Amino acid sequence: MPLVGLVLLLVLAIGAAFWAVHFVRDDRERDLRAWQTRLNIVADSRFAAVDEWLARQSKAVADLAQNTSLQLYMTEIALAAGDLGQVTDESAQRGYLRQLLLAAAARDGFLAAAPESGIAANVSRTGTAGLALTDPLGNALVATPDMPPVDDRLRAAIRAATTGPVVVDIYVGAGGMPTMAFVAPIFALQTDAEGSVPIGAVLGVKEVARDLYPRLAQPGATEATAEAVLVRRDGAQITYLSPLKDGTPPLRRTLAADTPELAEAWAIDEPGGFARLRDYADAPVLAVGRRFATVPWTLVYKIDAREALAASDARRRDLLIVLFLAIGVLGAVIVAAWRHGTSRREAQAALRARALARRLDEQRAFLKLVTDSQPAAISIVDESMVVRWVNATACRVAGLPEDQIAGKALASIIGPLPAREYENAIKEVLATGKPTETTQTLDRNGVMVTLRNKVLPLTPAAGEGRRVLVVSEDVTQLVEARAKSERLMRQVVGILVRVIDRRDPYSADHSGRVAEVAAAIAGEMGLDAVSRDTAFIAGQLMNLGKIAVPEAILTRSGKLSDEELRQIRASLLTSADLVRDVEFDGPVSETLRELQERFDGTGQPQGLKGETILLPARIVAVANAFVGMVSARAWRRGMTMDKAVEQLLDDRGRAFDPKVVLALANYVQNRGGAQAWSHFGVASQP
Repeated sequence: MPLVGLVLLLVLAIGAAFWAVHFVRDDRERDLRAWQTRLNIVADSRFAAVDEWLARQSKAVADLAQNTSLQLYMTEIALAAGDLGQVTDESAQRGYLRQLLLAAAARDGFLAAAPESGIAANVSRTGTAGLALTDPLGNALVATPDMPPVDDRLRAAIRAATTGPVVVDIYVGAGGMPTMAFVAPIFALQTDAEGSVPIGAVLGVKEVARDLYPRLAQPGATEATAEAVLVRRDGAQITYLSPLKDGTPPLRRTLAADTPELAEAWAIDEPGGFARLRDYADAPVLAVGRRFATVPWTLVYKIDAREALAASDARRRDLLIVLFLAIGVLGAVIVAAWRHGTSRREAQAALRARALARRLDEQRAFLKLVTDSQPAAISIVDESMVVRWVNATACRVAGLPEDQIAGKALASIIGPLPAREYENAIKEVLATGKPTETTQTLDRNGVMVTLRNKVLPLTPAAGEGRRVLVVSEDVTQLVEARAKSERLMRQVVGILVRVIDRRDPYSADHSGRVAEVAAAIAGEMGLDAVSRDTAFIAGQLMNLGKIAVPEAILTRSGKLSDEELRQIRASLLTSADLVRDVEFDGPVSETLRELQERFDGTGQPQGLKGETILLPARIVAVANAFVGMVSARAWRRGMTMDKAVEQLLDDRGRAFDPKVVLALANYVQNRGGAQAWSHFGVASQP
């Protein structure tokens, strides 16, 4: 082999080795930048979840502090120099405010956790959470039952709340659990609040383990060592406020702030940065940080660097091996090429190129044939919202040939407004790399159509930007069929209710009233549409089983025998059996079967307890009891709504779910329920 060839081969080998090392180094930097982006996205998500939770707690106590009834009560106390005897109807006002605090505590999560089973009822326990109305010195005037004592820490926060809400940072509460407090000042009515002195405060205390710490978990995260941690600087120490992945409980671990390369200390000093350091377990981690404005916390989101970079390290190692092997193979190829001659190489290369081009053309034609036969409109859109390819259905829907669609902006083809929802979905897929699905209603030539749009990420082709596949399917007929089915179902339910009302005239309208009250309770609790509909339909159908009860028993005005009462109670299970095979969206049959269960586990037929009873069943049970108490009959007057609510409150935790009873009480007393249901007290005539 000539000397020139050897020199050329050596130069080529050295250049290839240099390029391989440089490429591996750049590849590692790209991986680190990718992890920086990924960690920042998750950190922003968890930061937003925690920050929203903090804002919601402060808003809850601030809204109470601005309640007119509460301000009036505190104003009268302030004018009377603290003499409660001079407050107008002080006992009634205190009772109303207690109910207001109870409803707010149930709604905003300021209730203490239920006591563990086995604790005697006559054994007192220290309160751990609740809401309280205090004077300016921190003395509690009105409080929920499990409100902890106002200690020096809480009194200091009340004195500090002179212009707006104050947050008491995480501490070990009376129950030994991580606890926070939120304070909002109360100002007197008919005064200029700006610069005025508070006349009291609303104090909210809650244990944060159930509400706060779950927000640190990233939904769908698959990395075994990824972890979000809340920390704060306490002097020369770093305190870990949240539970750690190694099993350490919150507030149980501290480290010196000057620990070398400590990721948590770095995040406090450099929020928003990205670094490769070591965590509390002395493990190498990639970490980012976010600092909160309202509390002295820093959120640290980190992952073990060995897990994060394992795949990329293996890939780079394999790449180096392949590249150096390729250098050797390349040398052999050069020698072989010199032997076979330049002309033969070019001929073979041209032959392979033609064969490859032919195969690509055949594959393109096959894919075009397949996609054009699909009823859905299919298109490829790039990150600049330009359409790159469409199938025949998409051309037919747009009313344009393919050569007038490809290369144009999406908005110029279907219009700015319809394109906006597509563009938002495409941006989401490009940002997350995950498919998404949306439903969109459009006016197409005067006809409203419903489209189901699926957007899927595509692997970028060489030399091209990021792209997505958009599949739009017309589901108008499916949506209309579902709506028709729901209307028919409601009509059938209405007919069944009217049949029962005719057989049992003394309790006519009872089912409809129970359904109305159950729907109101479900709405007050913020349940989803399926749960609300389940409670409403179950309320309507609860008396359906009375079809199997003799009419003589239903219409008798005198006292019923034990056997006759058993038949009436068994009719609820008959109702469940009659609708067992009807396909409702929610568990209507199961709800009817559990209506006679009690919250303390002493009910029938299964003896279910607490939240093992379906929530719609717990709601309908409270609604049925309430309607039964307040509804008038031909032979008796109905109970007042306040008396009925008071009786239900006394029985909460035994027969009824406390949260459901509190939701009903708040709706009756504060949401206009008493006025809306006033006609319940008028007796129905058989």
